[in-house]
Amino acid sequence: MTDPISPTSGKTPDPHKASRRANHPLIVAGSMVFTLLVVAIVLGGGALWIGKERFYAPGPLTADKAVIVPNDYGVIDIADLLLKQGVIEDKWVFVGAAVGTRASGKLKAGEYAFASGASIQQVLDTIVSGRVIEYTVTIPEGLTSDQIVERLLEMAELSGNVRQVPREGSLMPDTYKVTRGTSREDVLRRMARTQDATLKEIWEKRDTSLPLKSPEELVILASIVEKETGVPEERAEVAAVFVNRLNKKMRLQSDPTIIYGLVRGKGRLERPLTRTDITSPTAFNTYTIPALPPAPIGNPGRASLEATARPAKSDNLYFVADGTGGHAFAATLDQHNKNVARWRQIERERKVDPAAQPAGTSGTTGATAVD
Repeated sequence: MTDPISPTSGKTPDPHKASRRANHPLIVAGSMVFTLLVVAIVLGGGALWIGKERFYAPGPLTADKAVIVPNDYGVIDIADLLLKQGVIEDKWVFVGAAVGTRASGKLKAGEYAFASGASIQQVLDTIVSGRVIEYTVTIPEGLTSDQIVERLLEMAELSGNVRQVPREGSLMPDTYKVTRGTSREDVLRRMARTQDATLKEIWEKRDTSLPLKSPEELVILASIVEKETGVPEERAEVAAVFVNRLNKKMRLQSDPTIIYGLVRGKGRLERPLTRTDITSPTAFNTYTIPALPPAPIGNPGRASLEATARPAKSDNLYFVADGTGGHAFAATLDQHNKNVARWRQIERERKVDPAAQPAGTSGTTGATAVD
């Protein structure tokens, strides 16, 4: 008897049965899915390779360019903006890279500078980092609060108005970094905070023998020192003159205080001081009031505050312009009058218009002194 399962039984496989299995719908569908997956992997790999090449390739910019990214922009909005501005050439590579690297939620608003030829990778990194363009706000020492506000209003990079001019002497002149859209009120608040911190530090280190009762009085006197000289090395000596006068109960007789009393910080006096100006009382005219003015006549810088807090040790009570940009100091009225006569001679020789002289150089405690 022949074994029915023996390979030598002589029975052969049914080819139609195998064909029916190969054509089964599930097998066909699986084969199609596998094929599509292979094609997708190949195409996806190619697209990824192309996208990667474009991601790192130099961009279309031929020159550096600044672009402002608004606050409410999403990744597609930003891509459209960059494409429109000519920063990138492929919107979808930017979007894909932002999504793929999980950077889409880290894009920050602001004004950005993109270098010539910046790649999409560099552009994306810049916006994610928030490295926005910074501008400088430079406020010179001695400006009044009105003048500082006027400067801020002239800066197109800043935003908003100023509701109220800050109190005189409450702002610290310096150079501040800001970004486009920073409000002018924010800049003023920053200047006020800097002034508060600086004044506290300097007041604590002051010469305690000074005839000044408060930090506010230090600011008042420093504002006068600031206006009286543009020579840094003279500040401590000028401060010493005023401190000596306060100790001797003498009037400060500072020309800039007359000017402030006339214009109240809203500009310059476009003429020389007259005898009437000198003798006419105002709240700030230190030729007529026997002590410090009631408020600062400007916003002094740190150097003037420090010089006033620790003035030079001297017996000088007077100073007047010396013709070199600085001042000649004197301990006696007789010597001072000689210094004044020398300055008047220099004026005659130069045919100088006193009205054109910088604050303090035309004489203070000075050429107009009445002691």
